[in-house]
Amino acid sequence: MNIALRNTTQSDADTLVAIRIAAMRESLERIGRFDPQRARERFLASFDPELCRFIEVNGVQSGFILIRPQEDHWLLDHLYILPEHQGKGIGAAVLQEVFANADVQRMPIRLGALRGSDSNRFYRRYGFIPTDEAEWDIYYVRQPS
Repeated sequence: MNIALRNTTQSDADTLVAIRIAAMRESLERIGRFDPQRARERFLASFDPELCRFIEVNGVQSGFILIRPQEDHWLLDHLYILPEHQGKGIGAAVLQEVFANADVQRMPIRLGALRGSDSNRFYRRYGFIPTDEAEWDIYYVRQPS
């Protein structure tokens, strides 16, 4: 499996929104919060193409990642894999690359995951520890190793 991260541009916004909606749909429907327009608006309000990368597997767009460097940590703001590409180790491989870079810089990684989403099990499996909870989200941190 050949995984590559490719830069995004502002013109990729609609494609990225579609990936986000497809990846989150089942989790959002499960808790009665699926609203494609809201998902689009939330993503576009903070989209920064300079920080976002497409995840391509063997040349096929399979998802995207967006990390926001902060002074004392990295915020893993988005990591979405299209449903038809989930369960193949893509997210894990991308995370391992992120971990390697964060560890070199001694940076913790923080993120929020939708309560009730399968992503919670995924992030816990890869060493993220819950730090806080809100109405819709659970927040995590992974310390550098």
